[in-house]
Amino acid sequence: MTALLLALVAGAVVGLALGGLGGGGSVLAVPALIYLLGLTPAEATTAALVIVTLTSVTALAGHARDGNVVWRTGLLFAAAGIVPAMIAGAAAGHLPQTVLTAAFAVVAALAALRMLRPARADASGAVRPGKAGAAGAGLGAVTGFLGVGGGFLAVPALVGVLNLPMRRAVGTSLLVITINSLAALGARAGSGTRLDWAVVAPFTAAAVLGAWDGKRLSRNIRGQALQRLFACVLLAVAALMLLDALV
Repeated sequence: MTALLLALVAGAVVGLALGGLGGGGSVLAVPALIYLLGLTPAEATTAALVIVTLTSVTALAGHARDGNVVWRTGLLFAAAGIVPAMIAGAAAGHLPQTVLTAAFAVVAALAALRMLRPARADASGAVRPGKAGAAGAGLGAVTGFLGVGGGFLAVPALVGVLNLPMRRAVGTSLLVITINSLAALGARAGSGTRLDWAVVAPFTAAAVLGAWDGKRLSRNIRGQALQRLFACVLLAVAALMLLDALV
């Protein structure tokens, strides 16, 4: 019963993050699955991909109905990052886990600080395909190296590099997360990693419901306030992960 309650609570938080902030699902789900629910790192990362994929699709549908998904930019952004992510992921396998954790924390902190900078006055969402592809390839390399789907970095990149308004960045990032997570799940197919569905199923159900609440939250909060909230979440996660790497 305790494990079920923890799965439901953690799932709701992950859903709120994905639905309202357009990222942070994997960053929050993996530690919860390991430290709260007792999964191994391999089981937790695979389970998180299942949870985040299903939750992102749910949240994406809601944002798409509101017109907050820039489909062409999102598809270019995600597609450009697939190959760099695979190459960087292979390179990351030769480095100590503490180095990767510390690098993850630093990148998350830098992304958060970038989000806290004043928004550009000309944020119109009109971006060039080449710029979207270059940003997506860079993000793919970083997230592949750090072993994360990239939602928590996709929003800062879509806002800061591609100049999308915050709400459209949130919606478009869910498209990027869905594609990245599906690609990662495909790469893990046949790996033999066991999924504990007694944990994954309630976690996913709570996350899907939380995503709808998060989507409504994003609609009722001004874009700049949502951007600051996202940045604060990133800073908190970065501080915890850096502490874990150093201790």
